Amino acid sequence: MMHDLKVENNGRSLGAIISDVVEELKEFVNTRVQVLKAELHETLDSVRVALPLGLLALVLAITAFFLFTGAVVAIVASAFSSSPYAWFYAFIIVGVVWTAAGGIAAFFAYSEIRSKSTFPKHTVEVLKADKDWLQSEARTKYGRVA
Repeated sequence: MMHDLKVENNGRSLGAIISDVVEELKEFVNTRVQVLKAELHETLDSVRVALPLGLLALVLAITAFFLFTGAVVAIVASAFSSSPYAWFYAFIIVGVVWTAAGGIAAFFAYSEIRSKSTFPKHTVEVLKADKDWLQSEARTKYGRVA
């Protein structure tokens, strides 16, 4: 019987059991928060190392691109070696080729973006179906539209 909120559970009161459950829940949450903090700290440490290395890689890749472009320009300039404007022609030709390649890449990127809608159509369809279902349920139960 529960005359003064005593529940026969090893002689402990309901309040003591609830207090223990609350304490265990607090410990559980505290443990999870500590694990999350530790993981975030590890991630932040990784980012602190990776970010400068990523920037260095980007700078080196850009430098390599310019060096390879210079090599291509030199090869094209050798085709016009008899002209005093050989380097000018070479830079113009390589610039036009790079611009065309960039334009083609941009066209394909734009086409890909246009072909794939960025709006979540499936989710909208599911939500519309849910709305229709709720309205039909409201009509059948209450005789009106919600």
